[in-house]
Amino acid sequence: MEKHLSKLEQFTKLSAPKVSFEFFPPKTPEATDTLWKVIKELEELSPEFVSVTYGAGGTTREYTHKTVEYIKNKTSLTPAAHLTCVGATKEEVNEVARGYWDIGVRHIVELRGDPPEGQAKYTPYPGGYEYSVDLVKGLKEIADFEISVASFPETHPEAESQEKDLEYLKRKIDAGASRTLTQYFFDTGLYLSFRERAVAAGVSVPIVPGILLITNFKQMVNFSKRCGATVPEWLGNLLNETDETPEKRDIISAIIASEQCRILREEGVEQFHFYTLNRPTLAKSVCHILGIR
Repeated sequence: MEKHLSKLEQFTKLSAPKVSFEFFPPKTPEATDTLWKVIKELEELSPEFVSVTYGAGGTTREYTHKTVEYIKNKTSLTPAAHLTCVGATKEEVNEVARGYWDIGVRHIVELRGDPPEGQAKYTPYPGGYEYSVDLVKGLKEIADFEISVASFPETHPEAESQEKDLEYLKRKIDAGASRTLTQYFFDTGLYLSFRERAVAAGVSVPIVPGILLITNFKQMVNFSKRCGATVPEWLGNLLNETDETPEKRDIISAIIASEQCRILREEGVEQFHFYTLNRPTLAKSVCHILGIR
């Protein structure tokens, strides 16, 4: 018992890590009111930045822009706008980027983007940026944006190999990205192995682990199948059939995320990016355990 208490005590004495939060833009007045409340609740935690997602094919472009502008003008938070290659020409993407710069947004989360609905495989948009590295270069030509890019501890589903995936990540860094935010994972060993391989491949920027706060187990499982994230058997044993009892699910989810962060903190990780799914309670609970209050 003393050994376990001592370990927990040591963890609580670690300095608080840096955190960032990801939101998705609202599409209805009710969702808008909910998101403003979420943002206000998490503002008090003073995150490094908050990012706002961008729907496949640019389907939430207007909502994303309005949300980012609200955060910039109405809160003390630093917003980061997602921007993708999908569904727009280079000039259209550049116009969006210039618009962000003009209102004082200096941070872009750059993603290639998922294929639009009804399109099984990604193909570059006619006259658009072909791939992530091209968009990173384009953004740097427009202005000196701070750019975060995606990385994949379990390798991108479309990559030829782990080696090719890391080579491509290195190209994005060399093109001007200043950090990489990883896809979520549940086995911390996957992240640690990926970080080791990435550093060996020459990736010198922060490799920020993406932590998913599970608010619906069934939806998470379905999404994980599409994006190539492994859902361990032990996770299913803990969360299967808990969607009908949200309070129980949320407690277990907070424990899972906190344990991930505890292990990674002991391995020297100093920043986490939380996929909040616009639910502040879980994020606040985990941050409280991490010493962010």
